[in-house]
Amino acid sequence: MQGRTVYLCGGLRTPIGRYAGALSKVRADDLAAHPLRALMAAYPKLDWERVDEVIYGCVNQAGEDNRNVARMALLLAGMPQSVPGLTVNRLCASGLDAVIAGARAIASGDSDLVVAGGVESMSRSPFVMAKPDTAFSRSPEIYDTTIGWRFVNPALKKAYGVDAMPETAENVATDYQINREDQDAFAQRSQARVGAARAQGFFEGEITPVTIKDRKGETVVSQDEHPRPDTTLDALSALKPIVREGGTVTAGNASGVNDGAAALLLASADMVQKLGLEPLARIEAGAAGGVAPRVMGVGPVPAVEKLTARLGIKVGDFDVIELNEAFAAQALACTRAWGLADDAAHVNAHGGAIAIGHPLGASGARIALTAARTLKQTGGERALATMCVGVGQGSALALAKA
Repeated sequence: MQGRTVYLCGGLRTPIGRYAGALSKVRADDLAAHPLRALMAAYPKLDWERVDEVIYGCVNQAGEDNRNVARMALLLAGMPQSVPGLTVNRLCASGLDAVIAGARAIASGDSDLVVAGGVESMSRSPFVMAKPDTAFSRSPEIYDTTIGWRFVNPALKKAYGVDAMPETAENVATDYQINREDQDAFAQRSQARVGAARAQGFFEGEITPVTIKDRKGETVVSQDEHPRPDTTLDALSALKPIVREGGTVTAGNASGVNDGAAALLLASADMVQKLGLEPLARIEAGAAGGVAPRVMGVGPVPAVEKLTARLGIKVGDFDVIELNEAFAAQALACTRAWGLADDAAHVNAHGGAIAIGHPLGASGARIALTAARTLKQTGGERALATMCVGVGQGSALALAKA
């Protein structure tokens, strides 16, 4: 990233809740505030008036996350009212692009200290109704905002189609010849790696528990709800396809519908020195690319191609790769395009979204944090965080040893 040096200094995230699970009782704006509040507690000596911006990714923005959830969340978290908030939306990569946007602001000299992250409560995504285009209309259209298309432009549909997310995964599986067995094997590895990472206490370094109060008392959610680490290949192979008869995409080899939030602290080199911060990683560059919407899952391929060309490196130079697992089919299409083994140990070493879950606006911040923490722990030189994006895009972030 041209300009001043930017560091990712730390971060925290909520546990990721399953659809209609424990976190579904938490408003989206309150969920967004939780990791901000925890981050403030983690850095008690930091003067939070110094924060130039809070940038949050969020996809839905049609319910309790409406009207600039970043600003709502920072105020709810008790941050100074002088701190501004900005909400960004690149669909699935919104949290990752919040980190990239924050890093660019620091690199340019416009900011010194930024909190970047994201939030999504898919359980609480509302139904929405179109405003009538004629007087006294009696033909209301209602859409579910949880995921996917709504208010479709007929011209866009005619030109590109409006394949649902699982349909795009089937398209990738067909076009790139990714069979069902390989997808299920990838999904089983994701579950097993999450189980191993949890046993080793890896996630304790990034999860801040959420306490939920109701009439029955208090419930503390301290672990991700979505993983099923004991999942077997036999169980995965028994699942029926969710798109079409004879298809390969199932609920077992796809990411979940989830709730969660994350917040990361970014700082300039000067601020790191002044505040005595200990960076996890240095942010090198960010990039985005576009592909046909019908195969949106391969979006990371052009995004990473731009990123590596900009840095003068190759994919093989990354010691750590966090590739968001929207679907096993698209993840395999990407790793194979990069010449990596299906079971490469440095790709999602602690599991991915198939096991952990995919709260859309938060996932990019989560994988950036995991990539930085893994890089720090392993002593590697470079890390990559990348993900596909609905409507045919990819986003990528390069990190380097601090």
